[in-house]
Amino acid sequence: MRLRAVFMLLAGLLAATETIAADKTMIVLDASGSMWGQIGGRAKIDIARETLGTVLKSVPVGTELGLMVYGHREKGSCSDIELAVPPGAGTEDAINAFVAGLNPKGKTPISHSVEQAADILKYTEDKATVVLVTDGLETCEADPCALASALESKGVDFTTHVVGFGLTEEEGKQVACLAENTGGKYFQASDATQLVAALTETVADAPMSKPTQEVAVAEPEPEPVPAIEFNTELDSVLSEGGPSLGDNNDVFWTIYKADANGAPEGDYIESQYKGKYSGNYPPGKYVAVATLQSSIKRQVPFEVKDGAVAKPFINFDAAYVTVKPKRTPQDAEADSNAAIEIAFGDYSTTYYGTAKFYASAGEVTLNGAIGPAKVSETFTVKAGETVERDLIIGSGIVLNKAIYAEGGPEVDSGNIFFEVVEAKKAIDGTRKAIANSYGTGTKIDVPPGDHVLTAKLGSATGEIPFTLKAGEMSEVIVNINAGVLAVTAPGAYSIEIVSAKKDIQGNQKSISTNYGAEVQDTLPPGDYVVRLKYEGDLAPKEAKTTIKAGERSEVTVE
Repeated sequence: MRLRAVFMLLAGLLAATETIAADKTMIVLDASGSMWGQIGGRAKIDIARETLGTVLKSVPVGTELGLMVYGHREKGSCSDIELAVPPGAGTEDAINAFVAGLNPKGKTPISHSVEQAADILKYTEDKATVVLVTDGLETCEADPCALASALESKGVDFTTHVVGFGLTEEEGKQVACLAENTGGKYFQASDATQLVAALTETVADAPMSKPTQEVAVAEPEPEPVPAIEFNTELDSVLSEGGPSLGDNNDVFWTIYKADANGAPEGDYIESQYKGKYSGNYPPGKYVAVATLQSSIKRQVPFEVKDGAVAKPFINFDAAYVTVKPKRTPQDAEADSNAAIEIAFGDYSTTYYGTAKFYASAGEVTLNGAIGPAKVSETFTVKAGETVERDLIIGSGIVLNKAIYAEGGPEVDSGNIFFEVVEAKKAIDGTRKAIANSYGTGTKIDVPPGDHVLTAKLGSATGEIPFTLKAGEMSEVIVNINAGVLAVTAPGAYSIEIVSAKKDIQGNQKSISTNYGAEVQDTLPPGDYVVRLKYEGDLAPKEAKTTIKAGERSEVTVE
């Protein structure tokens, strides 16, 4: 008998009632909207799904794992935190299944999530470990560093490991304190390989809590080597006779048992991101469902028999398409502000900037937009093709500015309202609105052609016609031909500004009415009367003033 076996037998005799207990670990996964960001052309949430699927296969039997997720159900909510899978042994499939269905959309409540995870693990009573995977910083007005210190002081043996997925070195320093203040480790993960390494060390290779004396355990008998390493080999291609999709992680497989009609039955028994992979299943009938980048789904039945290898095979009958939206054919880069809706068959989705996607063979429709400029195209793709095309969305940019008078001061205000309208008037004299914005110096996307830029500030307006070409950025300056009137009238209830000139009926045009003892308005040049009203028995008052373009006039009525 070897020395180790002798020692274990003696230890077992000394402490026959001792058992080996697994630590409890909670994975806290970031599912906020930023997880749709890409690393190496792939969404971070897709990389996280694949990585967890890989790492969880290596988790030692008996490890008690749980999953908590935040930011996956509501936009803008700091309370969107869910215990997805309670801690327990054998939860790996349940964790994979939940992560596969995540749709990131919300905020990043890191501190509240870690605190809830610690409470669920009963960190004040038992040893507990939290593994946080986040691609962003705290966005819910909490202090992760202070929380870590509090958990460390109250916990029996509490540890937080932090994986900064796609964070910069400087950003990582702002969340690393969660690990440092609890005796854990911080991992910087910039790609799938580094994420696998981080999760392997914190989840799959995490040490087990053991009693001080080892229990006698019989040496396991070596398992016989099977004659067949894998009894199922799954493969997929884009087109008939085309190459295997191999390690392509855009393919997601789910394996189900087949019902009496050959359809998927119950919950899936395994899932995997890869174009080609091998597995082992008990003899029986199954259905393999393969999804290509969430847009194309195919399924194939197969049967596993003793001593044989089943080979489920799927042809997606699809092409790989890259569409770059541009303002002009001469543009070198795609426009990141462009929205592209793609549609084929019953599927549709929207990309911003360059769109890279798989499309079923046949017609593909593109609807592109940059601001109010829109374009629609339909083209045909063949299975197995790699298609690259530009989508030209003719649009220019207006950089709007305004001045009070010719050669006078510039208008620097966030209250000025700019609107681009069609140059041609309708039969009733109105013009169709195209786009608008508030504030000087803002940029407005505008289709090419003849237009008019209007500006309104207070009671003054101005306009100027302009012509714009696709891809052109043009500075357009509107002269609102106005001055500023400031009125101070202590004790006044309301201040009305009217035109000094009377019409043929003897009436004076009311320009604006404001309540209170002070008012400021922007007015066209001319003569005006300021009318003041008071509460109680005080008689109303009037004062005259003249406004000049580009100048400020101040009136005080005691």
